[in-house]
Amino acid sequence: MAKIDLKFLCSDSESDFIQCKVYTNINPEYVCIETKQDSSVNTIYLDKSTAIKFAKTLRTEINKIQS
Repeated sequence: MAKIDLKFLCSDSESDFIQCKVYTNINPEYVCIETKQDSSVNTIYLDKSTAIKFAKTLRTEINKIQS
């Protein structure tokens, strides 16, 4: 298995980022969204259906920018 650490960097500060991970060692499985801003780290755990809705909403908002 590849060891990849994918972070999406902030456009204003390269030390700030958002990152997604899946935790499969807990039941039920969750998608973890972790953000780091300055020295503060925040984590949100989403179940599968909520993560899907979030992804759809994010795509909708991106499309609003492109229009």
